Amino acid sequence: MEKKTKLTISGNIKKKIGKFNYPNTRKSSSIILERNNLEGKTKGNLKSNKPFVKDPLRKNNFNLNKKNLVLPNDFERRKLAEQRARKRIKGEEDSKDQKNKFGSKKRELKLTLSRALSDDDSLETKGRSLAALRRAKLKENRNVKQEKKKEDYRPIKRDVNIPEAITVRELANRMAEQSSNVIKHLMSMGVTVTINQTLASDTAEYLVKEFGHNPIKEQKAEEIVKNIKNIKIENLKNRPPIVTVMGHVDHGKTSLLDVLRSANVVSGEHGGITQHIGAYQINKNSKKITFIDTPGHAAFTEMRARGTKLTDVVVLVVAADDGVKPQTIESIKHARAAKVPIVVAINKCDLHEADPQKIKNQLLEHELIAEDLSGDTLMVEISSKTKKNLDKLIESIFLQSEILDLKTDYTTNAIGVVLESRIDVGRGPIVSTIITSGTLKKGDYFVCGLKWGKVRAIINDLGENIDEAQPSSPIEILGINGAAKAGDDFIVLETEKEAKELCKTRIEEFKTGKTPMMIVTQESAFKDKVLEELNIIIKSDVHGSAEAIKNAINQIKHDEVKPKIILSEIGMISETDVTLAKASKAVLIAFNVKPNKEAKKKAEIEKVKISSFNIIYELIDFIKKNMSGLLEPDIQEKIIGSAEVLEIFKVSKIGKVAGSKVIEGEIKDDLNARLIRDGSIIHSGKIHTLFREKNQVKNVTQGLECGITLKNYNDFQKKDIIEVFSSTVTERSI
Repeated sequence: MEKKTKLTISGNIKKKIGKFNYPNTRKSSSIILERNNLEGKTKGNLKSNKPFVKDPLRKNNFNLNKKNLVLPNDFERRKLAEQRARKRIKGEEDSKDQKNKFGSKKRELKLTLSRALSDDDSLETKGRSLAALRRAKLKENRNVKQEKKKEDYRPIKRDVNIPEAITVRELANRMAEQSSNVIKHLMSMGVTVTINQTLASDTAEYLVKEFGHNPIKEQKAEEIVKNIKNIKIENLKNRPPIVTVMGHVDHGKTSLLDVLRSANVVSGEHGGITQHIGAYQINKNSKKITFIDTPGHAAFTEMRARGTKLTDVVVLVVAADDGVKPQTIESIKHARAAKVPIVVAINKCDLHEADPQKIKNQLLEHELIAEDLSGDTLMVEISSKTKKNLDKLIESIFLQSEILDLKTDYTTNAIGVVLESRIDVGRGPIVSTIITSGTLKKGDYFVCGLKWGKVRAIINDLGENIDEAQPSSPIEILGINGAAKAGDDFIVLETEKEAKELCKTRIEEFKTGKTPMMIVTQESAFKDKVLEELNIIIKSDVHGSAEAIKNAINQIKHDEVKPKIILSEIGMISETDVTLAKASKAVLIAFNVKPNKEAKKKAEIEKVKISSFNIIYELIDFIKKNMSGLLEPDIQEKIIGSAEVLEIFKVSKIGKVAGSKVIEGEIKDDLNARLIRDGSIIHSGKIHTLFREKNQVKNVTQGLECGITLKNYNDFQKKDIIEVFSSTVTERSI
């Protein structure tokens, strides 16, 4: 039997391709089109065998053949039926495909009325509807969006710079990860950290790899500085020698420099001693020499050592009337450690008691042999007062510098060493330095230790503003963002960014070095608690003096008390310093500085004493005195006598009275006493009253019986021992 293909237009209209059949079960509202001789999937034109078919069940009858199409008399009714058919077809296009009982999809062609009436023979029975195409397009767009969204959320692999030390917060920021995730990962490894915890470079590198990023180790600050200093220099020229004047205190170092530069510096020093590193440049015979004056006091060891680090020649000043002293020996050691030649200046040769030969003999013990004794050490007998042999001393310095062949490049970026730093009230932080190579210009960006800045002004040793500073020049620089540390390197960089990055790297490394892991033992946990501490706040005019004071204070050692410097800065005393001194009960020290008006008022209100000093000797003595006040006084006891309690009596208006017998010495009224029971001290106080046969007496001697009452105590028992003694209090000092 020939299979018939049915194309359903709607529930009410059916067309059977071929000829029309009218079964009795047909609904009144359906039309079936049937095409005979349909072979497989062959497509053909829709043709009718009859020119006109009248369906008795329908009101509107029409011929499906386009050529023989006859419109009904009621055009409007036919038009309405056509519209209804189209609406039904549109509704079926939006419906989902259904499956028959065998599970196959119903792929009947959904025809519109116009297509059904069309004479196009290429009618496709299996084409996709517009709704299906629209749904497919929407699905495709949705899939594209999802794929794009997945690509957007795909983790990005980043290059992460890892310094020598970095905090958890900073590492998370560089990886663009949440800090909590980094902390959780460390906790899973058994490491408990906080967001501000500093991590070592190895740990940070491991974490970066774990999070899928590429770690890049940054150069250490020392390596960066080393690379800058190792830049190949050209155009070498001779530079002036840098000479450091060293020796014992009051041997005439500064006086010698006064004469050489025709200035009176000693008068400006408190107590006649140098407490700052001073740098000066003189011009002799069209040649320049840079002199560095170092303090001779024992507290300024660090400053002397700093002076030898950048020096070319050391001039050792020894007084002819005093001889070799401890600081003289220390200066020799510093010079040898720095591997620089020594020129000995035997000063004060104009005095009657001067003995230069004695000085030469004493220096032999320290392997300094004069030329007249077949040695290689230049020794010149001079007098700062009479200007004796000063020219000869200058010639000796030039001779040593020629042997050293001091040359450098004047065209490179400037490099130097910080001598001193201070804070000026009007100009801000100022750094004193000596340029060792290159030329410093206004506007240059530089780094000093943990600080950086831009050169705003350059001031030479004469107080003049200059535009540039050449090698071996002692200068002061304005424009640093804080007080630098004496002894730090002074390095000029190309850009502000490079200066900030180098400064940041140094700060991170400094924080790591200042926070080592401490292992607390039982012994160390109680050791510091036993010692009394004297809190100290130091404000100084220059960094070098503050450093010397700190070193001198830390040298004060005692078994019961120790100094604790909680703050050491340069600049004037401020309100913050006073508040800190009040809160910490600290000694507030001002060295060569004064408190501002606000600090003075604050100190008066808070009753905080500000101790001002100009000489370091006096400051150290003051600290020792305050530390001595924290020491427990030395108390010596002397046993006067003792008595044994035999009976206990109750006396009206007095209370309990211990009837006792003096077994040793004597019992005196109003002396210190202690009650001893079974070898333990039960009570310590004083004798209140002393009775002898109902009479109040002042003392009772050995062998006699008496009645004893103690102040604020009456719980006596038989066989108690009452011991009386005297105490002698002696104040202790360091």
